[in-house]
Amino acid sequence: MLDIAQHRAPGDARAEPPVIVRDLRKVYGDVVAVDGITFSLEAGTVTALLGGNGAGKTTTISMLMGLIVPTSGAAVVFGADMSTDRHQVLHRMNFESPYSDVPMRLTVHQNLAIFSRLYGVVRFEERIRELAASLRLEEFLHRPYGKLSAGQKTRVSLAKALLNTPELLLLDEPTASLDPDTADWVRSRLEEYRRQTNATILLASHNMSEVERMADRVIMLDKGRIVADETPGSLVSRFGRETLEEVFLDIARNGRVRDAEKAS
Repeated sequence: MLDIAQHRAPGDARAEPPVIVRDLRKVYGDVVAVDGITFSLEAGTVTALLGGNGAGKTTTISMLMGLIVPTSGAAVVFGADMSTDRHQVLHRMNFESPYSDVPMRLTVHQNLAIFSRLYGVVRFEERIRELAASLRLEEFLHRPYGKLSAGQKTRVSLAKALLNTPELLLLDEPTASLDPDTADWVRSRLEEYRRQTNATILLASHNMSEVERMADRVIMLDKGRIVADETPGSLVSRFGRETLEEVFLDIARNGRVRDAEKAS
């Protein structure tokens, strides 16, 4: 595994945050997907990026990965502007989503070997064996990916995301469509990974219990703007609700009320 401690020291005030977003904006024609957001992510933290469909979560993550060029502003990861210099830092980060499949006809091992080479993983066969053991992939390691169950595919997706021992892990609905037991298992593996590596995690999720369990901080988006940025507990307290899900519904529904009032 990478020696992450050599890249950053926990609690070192002089260390620049691994992720810095400044006045980030993305416009598609008349649609403003992300509307001038600013935040940074501290090393070793888990931050949840929340919001309803169309709030700007996926667009924000895509700009952090360098897949979408911002209309204005900047997404800086490990000191690199992701719109121009992402090649400098991609080996230090990774992405996981159940909505992103890998080639169906290739076996699990073949897929992991290909992605290992793409990420420049040294001794990748050894790394695949390690992940196969820890994520329980051994029984279907040589089975075509397309023949796997949803839970098995999620484990493969997680293995792919951890191949290069990323210092920054971007997660988009990592437990969507999973049964409660499998979802809990995935969360436990992610929590264990953070403890072992001090990785920084950005989690986009609609599962509020997952967010309350995993996140140190919540950034709430509504129509591409940040409407809340605080701990899950303080957010629940400020809105006078019992759970984070109730807060989420408040923000989402109030947004729809505002839209209806403007239309009238």
